[in-house]
Amino acid sequence: MSKALVVLSGGQDSTTCLFWAVKHYDEVHAITFNYGQKHNREIKSAEQVAFIAGVESHTIVDIPDILKSRSPLLDKSVTLETYDNYEEMDAIIGDRVELTFVPMRNAFFLTLAANYAVAMNCFTLVTGVCQQDNANYPDCREGFINAQINTINQALGIDNFKIETPLMYLSKAESIKLAQEVDAMGALAFSHTCYAGEFPPCGECHACVLRAHGFEEAGVPDPLIERAKHENNN
Repeated sequence: MSKALVVLSGGQDSTTCLFWAVKHYDEVHAITFNYGQKHNREIKSAEQVAFIAGVESHTIVDIPDILKSRSPLLDKSVTLETYDNYEEMDAIIGDRVELTFVPMRNAFFLTLAANYAVAMNCFTLVTGVCQQDNANYPDCREGFINAQINTINQALGIDNFKIETPLMYLSKAESIKLAQEVDAMGALAFSHTCYAGEFPPCGECHACVLRAHGFEEAGVPDPLIERAKHENNN
């Protein structure tokens, strides 16, 4: 029986990957990290998404006050950068590392997730990292993931632990098409991407602008925005 543990933030990408895993593995578990992020609405979203997907188990790991960063996701004194549209955001950010980047976060999370996976006799992690998102997060690139796979296998003294990255080479629009294929669209209505932690989404942060641009390119409405409209009208 094939088994996978999905690192589930509650965001758009990890939600898509969770449903991808359900399609490709016999037994799927999810793990979510509560690390003191300012937009902890993600945790509630992860719980809802995991419930909709019907995973075997969903573990929430509380690890606040460990990761330190000047990222506005952790430091409440730092103002979140906002943009009027995708073109403006692309011009401002360029090739720099995005300001919301939290140093060593993904390395830390994948290490912990590997520990939990092996404890349940599982040797596959699934994560929603993608190097196509302007590649502004160094710990979302293929080279980093390959290095983590090697490190985890070296640490465990094995050679069969793997990390699946279904979105690695996909644009946001392509990832939305994948979400349609794996029946994740309904769950995306309950996902949370907004770095400001708002519902309805702020529409101006990096995550919101990138998400909106993806749905626009894919030519389909964002289920989260449709849900927000529906709830505001009732």
